[in-house]
Amino acid sequence: MPKVKTNSSAKKRFKVTGTGKITHQKSFKRHILTKKTKKRKRNLRKDGTVSKANLGFVKRLLRLK
Repeated sequence: MPKVKTNSSAKKRFKVTGTGKITHQKSFKRHILTKKTKKRKRNLRKDGTVSKANLGFVKRLLRLK
């Protein structure tokens, strides 16, 4: 049996924490930042966690399931 490869784009976008949660960088922080408030930009700095609805799919991409 050949080895199953991890999805290359997923391993760059997601990170598994010590407790087993999967985190990702938030979107909408690349450009057109002048119209966004300081508070909004500050909150976009923090890592987001993958929602329960998408968790199974992301785990399958990362070969954790």
